[in-house]
Amino acid sequence: MPIHPTAIIDKQAHVPPSADIGPHVVIEGPVKIGEHVKVYPNAYISGWTEIGDRVQIHPGAVVGHLPQDFNYGGQRSYCKIGAGTVIREFASIHRGTQPESWTTLGEECFVLGYAHIGHNCTLGDRVKLYNNSLLAGHVFVGDDAIISGGCLVHQFCRVGSRVMAGGGTRIIKDIPPFMTCLHESRVVGINAFGMRRSKKYSLEELAEVKDIYKLLYRSGLHFRDSIKQVTESARTSAGQCIAAFLNGESKRGFAGPIRDDEGESANAENVEIV
Repeated sequence: MPIHPTAIIDKQAHVPPSADIGPHVVIEGPVKIGEHVKVYPNAYISGWTEIGDRVQIHPGAVVGHLPQDFNYGGQRSYCKIGAGTVIREFASIHRGTQPESWTTLGEECFVLGYAHIGHNCTLGDRVKLYNNSLLAGHVFVGDDAIISGGCLVHQFCRVGSRVMAGGGTRIIKDIPPFMTCLHESRVVGINAFGMRRSKKYSLEELAEVKDIYKLLYRSGLHFRDSIKQVTESARTSAGQCIAAFLNGESKRGFAGPIRDDEGESANAENVEIV
C-alpha cells in the first residue's frame, strides 16, 4: 500500500508496508500503525497512539492529540484504537490526561462525523457513536452500545452494554445495560430490538431484563432496595451483567424513570415500554 509523498510521518512512528497513508496526513510522535490501516487525506495522528489492524481514519479526523484538560502538563499518556474500528470525518479522540493513563476504544467501533471522545474514555467493542455526539472525559461505554446523533455524555458517566441512547439525549447519570434512554437521562424501556437483532440472547434473558426494568423503574421501590433485589435474584448472564453494573462504582448515580410529561416521546424507534 502506498504512502503519499505529501504525508508527513515522524521518524519515531511505525508504519508497516501494508498501510495506506493518504495525502497531507500528519503522523507525529511514536505512533504505532497496524496492518492494512487506511488513513485518508488530512487526518492527524499523534502521541503514544496505537492504531489496530484494519482501522480506517477518514479525512480531517484527529486521533491521540493532547487532551482538552487545563490540568494536563504534557506527560506521556496513551490512546489505543481497536482493530476494525472506523473513525469518520472530523471526529476527535484525545489521549489520557494523567501520566501513563489511556483512552481506549475496542474493536469494530464506529465513530461518525464530528463525534468527540474525550480523554480517559473507555469504549468496549462494537460501540456506535453517531454524528455530533460528545463524550466528556472518563466516560465508560460498554460493548454494543449505541449513542445516537447529538447525544451529550457528562464526564465520569457509565453507559452499560447494549444501551440505546436516543438522538439528542443528555446523559448525566449512569445507564444500566440493555436499557433505552431519552431526554435528560430518562430510562424509558429496554433495548429489546437490539437484544433480538443480535441473536445472542435467549427468551429467558430477554424476559429477565424486562423484569429487572420493571423492578428498577416501575415498582416504586427505593432504588437501593431494587438493586439489592436484582443482585439477589439475577439468574441469567444478562441479569447478572445488570447486577454487576448496578453494584459497580458510580460517580454520577443512576438514571431515573421517564416522567409523565415526557411519555409522548417514549414510542420512538427501538424503544420498548414494558
